[in-house]
Amino acid sequence: PPKIEPIISDIQPSIRSVKEKQEYLFEPPTETVLPPLNLLDDPAPSIDQYSKETLEAMSKQVELKLKDFGVEVKVVAVHPGPVITRFELNPAPGIKGNQIINLSKDLARSLSVISVRIVDVIPGKPYIGLEIPNENRELVTLGEILNTSQYESINSSLALALGKNISGTPIVTALDKMPHLLVAGTTGSGKSVALNAMILSLLYKSTASDVRMIMIDPKMLELSVYEGIPNLLSPVVTDMKEAANALRWCVAEMERRYKLMASLGVRNISGFNRKIKDASDKGQPIPDPFYTPINDEDEIPYLDKLPSIVVVIDELADMMMTTGKKTEELIARLAQKARAAGIHLILATQRPSVDVITGLIKANIPCRIAFQVSAKVDSRTILDQMGAEQLLGHGDMLFLPPGSSNPERVHGAFVSDEEVHKVVSNLKSLGSPEYNEDILRGPNEGGADAIPGLDTPSNEMDPLYDEAVRIVIETRKSSISYIQRRLKVGYNRAARIVEEMEKSGLVGPLESNGSREILIPPSTE
Repeated sequence: PPKIEPIISDIQPSIRSVKEKQEYLFEPPTETVLPPLNLLDDPAPSIDQYSKETLEAMSKQVELKLKDFGVEVKVVAVHPGPVITRFELNPAPGIKGNQIINLSKDLARSLSVISVRIVDVIPGKPYIGLEIPNENRELVTLGEILNTSQYESINSSLALALGKNISGTPIVTALDKMPHLLVAGTTGSGKSVALNAMILSLLYKSTASDVRMIMIDPKMLELSVYEGIPNLLSPVVTDMKEAANALRWCVAEMERRYKLMASLGVRNISGFNRKIKDASDKGQPIPDPFYTPINDEDEIPYLDKLPSIVVVIDELADMMMTTGKKTEELIARLAQKARAAGIHLILATQRPSVDVITGLIKANIPCRIAFQVSAKVDSRTILDQMGAEQLLGHGDMLFLPPGSSNPERVHGAFVSDEEVHKVVSNLKSLGSPEYNEDILRGPNEGGADAIPGLDTPSNEMDPLYDEAVRIVIETRKSSISYIQRRLKVGYNRAARIVEEMEKSGLVGPLESNGSREILIPPSTE
């Protein structure tokens, strides 16, 4: 008979949770900087799963069904878990893994289950994994994960509590090691709940002095509940023009931080903060090297600790549709360089197609989470491999850790709206946010970097005017349709740009054949 592993149900509680449950003999300490864990619901009572006899019978059934299809295997081990049960199969000599993978739908029908996921490589073992959903699914709650020693002991201010793996072990990871995260899945797959769980796990680990957040929420529903918490750098962004300005501010902040780190000779934000702390402890604070005093009496401020910045975008597809290519470029710039500056992205989308999750974004965000998707092609878009189409929904996910090509199946932690509201109310009582007004303000209030494709008032110089002049100088073409195609703007806007060039004396008036004489000399470069 196969070896049946026990379910991991006895999870070590954290010291923090034990301390919070203690009754105080005198007045409890009033000054707390983090929300208490008792705001989150207690874990649901564990459900009786398959008995040992049932698992042995199922193992025999799996062997017989595969034998019916001409594939001989032996079940060597069974791993029951909170949501699924994994059977480890040892194929007979000459049996390829693909032969079993191609039978997944037939196996699901034969075993009378919703879906069967086959794992062709189990790291460190010569076996093939067969994952079958349990009849009674256990609910994994966020409170259960945050109360564990795994969450408490992780040495990072950016801890993300994801849920439990197939054997019931809590999965907690650090965002600064990722350093960015892409989350995708169809509607109803548990994506928004997972996003809330990640945000709460960050808020339970770090104060506003350690981690600040910028939340971009095109849906206007999911993240607006966090309005007013002290960790926010700006109000929750719902206008997409402001969202692009927020990303642009992040790029500028990244460049500023790199200059500061270079001036101190450190490689990353943790080294910078350590140097600032050491200098402060010695009583020799470091003055800001880039501050220009207004007059002789103006004192140069001292450098202070820099917090990590987490940018959460709830619906990337909507943002890409509204603001176009510029958003993709800004996200790519942040994904490429922002890691050492302490700026991290969490991007979520429910449309995992190649026009949203582009090659540029994927190349720079290696850490991804796929929830249930409708087709194999969507799974390939997110993870570069199949498997997400066989997930069960409601928080069932495949987590692709950084530096790995084998995704790990995780059952996402559930957090209810009531729990989120309770934690937000507690955080608001601890302090008020200090918003940075520059974040949502455009460059020069709609200056040189305004978003392409958005109409600008006619009394201002068009932000794309300089780019259009460069194109005309290089190509010696000045037709409205050509400018429209090159800049990806509407006809009216392209026509206004060409009229502006005519007023400036760069191109001549429209001739009878529809062309214009280009008066500006060609570039000598």
